Amino acid sequence: MKEKNIAQLKKIFREWSGEEVENLSPLPPSGSERSYYRLTSPKHYALGAINRNVKENRAFYAFSRHFKSLGLKVPEIYYIDDSEEYYLLEDFGNTTLYDWLSNTRRGKEVPTDIVNFYKKVIDNLVIFQVEGKKDLDFSLCYPRHSFDKQSMMWDLHYFKYYFLKLANIAFDEQLLEDDFHLFSDYLQQAQSDFFLYRDFQSRNIMVTPQGPAFIDYQGGRKGALQYDLASLLYDAKADIPPETREELLDYYISVLGNKIKFNEKEFRNFFSGYVLIRIMQAMGAYGFRGFYEKKEHFLKSIPYAIENLKYLLSRLNLPVSLPTLIDALYKITESKKLQEISNTANLTVLITSFSYRRGIPVDTSGHGGGFVFDCRCIHNPGRYDEYKDKTGRHPDVIAFFERQNEMDNFLKNVFALADQSVQKYLKRDFKHLMFNFGCTGGQHRSVYCAEKLASYLRKQYPINVVLKHQEVLTWPNEKE
Repeated sequence: MKEKNIAQLKKIFREWSGEEVENLSPLPPSGSERSYYRLTSPKHYALGAINRNVKENRAFYAFSRHFKSLGLKVPEIYYIDDSEEYYLLEDFGNTTLYDWLSNTRRGKEVPTDIVNFYKKVIDNLVIFQVEGKKDLDFSLCYPRHSFDKQSMMWDLHYFKYYFLKLANIAFDEQLLEDDFHLFSDYLQQAQSDFFLYRDFQSRNIMVTPQGPAFIDYQGGRKGALQYDLASLLYDAKADIPPETREELLDYYISVLGNKIKFNEKEFRNFFSGYVLIRIMQAMGAYGFRGFYEKKEHFLKSIPYAIENLKYLLSRLNLPVSLPTLIDALYKITESKKLQEISNTANLTVLITSFSYRRGIPVDTSGHGGGFVFDCRCIHNPGRYDEYKDKTGRHPDVIAFFERQNEMDNFLKNVFALADQSVQKYLKRDFKHLMFNFGCTGGQHRSVYCAEKLASYLRKQYPINVVLKHQEVLTWPNEKE
């Protein structure tokens, strides 16, 4: 089946571009059943997507055209085959807002330029919600036309069966069900005739040289404004500090106020309820993918979600009484089983970029060894004036590498070695592993490779990843 899928992607790429595919590489799997491949030829490149759910695809095709017409940066759909299960779309690269945030921040603080990027994201979110609803065919929404009570109950049951039960949280089934109905009835009182993106979080927001771009809105439907903002600000592993959340919440309200008239007090009152249902929905996903499907990297989000839950419970003031639900939520925050998840990362992987002019970094763990990869075999963007003052973390440089097949092939081999080593180290309970990437100046190729490996390992394994760039001192304040 895989060979048939790849053959079909190559066929539609040839029909679209008039060229044969020179390189095809799969993108890492995500939480959906869709599969993505990066395809390139001498003059063209695109993402190839495979999704058997035609109804979902039709929503994506129509929404993409609609949002594109509003000037929103969403992928252009290049080609759709007759079955509507295969399609080609615009490639925004690999750098998500989550990648940028997690690879740049030091400690809890979010750098100023990333906060400003979040504000640009919010500017776009308001357009999606307010202008995006106009003339949109909501009959195409899948699986529901709106985030109504039925949708909410699905999310709440998802949380109950795939998180509460699998995490061994005790509760009274009937009383919890009663609370679910009361809670969803309350949320339904919020104004709900806007476009709801549904999964508006940092992994679905791409960082490009032109600013934020947006993907994975095919689950969108009609709903309340508060839900998408809750998704963005309480994104578990993004781990936005409370004071930054409040700043961004205030910014959203000011932007929204320039678009429509609304009751700010009422908006804020409903916001905490939508934060709560979003956290519960996300926990259901972590439980399904992590506890049920045994994909351990999804479990890494649970400690962050619990911290969000603790913060929310300390401030929650809903006008409806939900004693059984609130009791279950407090039990989550006190669960020893769930607390142990945050302590499973016993392996630390140090990833360093360096310049060969200064020599290979020394392993200070006392064990010696580790990997050293020479990136000088990769075409160097530092040879061009427009890239000299930027590093391998800048969107322009990232775009340069993502157009080069040789970098993709190089990293495939690196990832294969990393997988073999990390899996063995985890089984043998080793504590330290080191990867070094070197190039001439330690600014472009080595930095890009180190960032990519760090991002890959963080997503795949319950480990501590420490990223160090020996020659990069000024980014993210690089010259534009």
